[in-house]
Amino acid sequence: MNTKTNLEAVTENELPIQNNIKSLWEKLMKAKVGVLPLPLYIVLAAIILTASIYNTLPADMIGGFAVIMILGILLGDLGQRIPILKEIGGPAILALLVPSILVFLNVINTSSMEAVTTLMKTSNFLYFYISCLVVGSILGMNRKVLIQGFTRMFVPLIVGTVLAVVAGMLVGLLFGYDLQHTFFYIVVPIIGGGIGEGILPLSIAYSSILGGSAESFVSQMIPAAVIGNIFAVVSAGLMMRLGEKKKHLSGNGKLVKSEDGNEVPEEKEKVIDFSLMGAGLLIACTFFIVGTLGQKFIGVPGPVIMILFATLIKCLKVMPHKMEDGAHNLYKFISTSLTWPLMVGLGMLYIPLEDVVKIVTPAYVIVCESVVFVMILSGYFVGKLMKMYPVDAAIVTGCHSGLGGTGDVAILSASKRMALMPFAQVATRIGGVSTVILASLLLKLLS
Repeated sequence: MNTKTNLEAVTENELPIQNNIKSLWEKLMKAKVGVLPLPLYIVLAAIILTASIYNTLPADMIGGFAVIMILGILLGDLGQRIPILKEIGGPAILALLVPSILVFLNVINTSSMEAVTTLMKTSNFLYFYISCLVVGSILGMNRKVLIQGFTRMFVPLIVGTVLAVVAGMLVGLLFGYDLQHTFFYIVVPIIGGGIGEGILPLSIAYSSILGGSAESFVSQMIPAAVIGNIFAVVSAGLMMRLGEKKKHLSGNGKLVKSEDGNEVPEEKEKVIDFSLMGAGLLIACTFFIVGTLGQKFIGVPGPVIMILFATLIKCLKVMPHKMEDGAHNLYKFISTSLTWPLMVGLGMLYIPLEDVVKIVTPAYVIVCESVVFVMILSGYFVGKLMKMYPVDAAIVTGCHSGLGGTGDVAILSASKRMALMPFAQVATRIGGVSTVILASLLLKLLS
């Protein structure tokens, strides 16, 4: 009769426990937060949080990237999982609003805020991101589609702007707002091109014309811009859903149909050469510098010059194909990996909920909504008449009612159409500059 030793019995009893632990660990490793396994995400988040609590988080790009990426990965992932919200640009909405709310509630400590401020403002990460997207998407775009897109997009942009102004003023009048107040303090801030390029120059102009401090005008205009941007993001998400249901209305990031009405064939994906991506990075940075040089000498906003220069280079076919591939691959990496983190930084620093809460009423929100709604709706129908993909035309036109470059990123990411960034930048920059100039001249005439 065989009997098992005590050691063998204990070993057999431990096996089920070990198997259970192994099975649990495998399940945990399969659970993901973005691209990270859940256990790894928790460890990384704990390290960053501990460093921020004990004030050892580097107040530079390293600390800034750590904070925005750990939050961006989580919020982007949640936004793609939450029912209903995921259908209307949930990742963009959460990545913008949750950090803004956390700052408003003083949940984010000083160490983290300093690191993010250094990255976003001192290092100007937003413009770096936009440069990589604009240059990479233009150089990687079909040349024919690029030319047709730029020549046709101004019609829906102009029509949309005019109709949005009229709609906003009429709705404001309906709710008892003075026409002049509605135009200068609600409508114009929404379509002015953002905070840095629109509201700040407007506040200086208003101050010089009406008297008083520029800061007081900033606080009056920012709420409209923020609310308008939120509606534009949600609308872009809804447009994306419309395009998914009715595929003939959407170009999935293409603005213009080919002349015969058929889609331009997709180019084959090329093997990524990381050394070429380095060249693409140099090209993107240099093109941005071309914009800053041009702004100094001719006064046109630098981002607009960068777009025009990149478009000219593409149209003249003077850039080697391999260099175009490098810039385009860099664009794909940046747009895939850094979009949600970028919006976390924007939400922390550029969406001041405190200012919004002071002014907002239901009527105020409806006026803002009417401006954005008419802008996007007109872009849809005019784009359709112009033989553009109506969904994509509506999204590009809607970028004119966003927070400048910040809004472009949020709107296009909510609709999964980062390839439209060059057109969005033109709509935002040229539309914004035109709005600021015309509003300032009109206020001077009325004063």
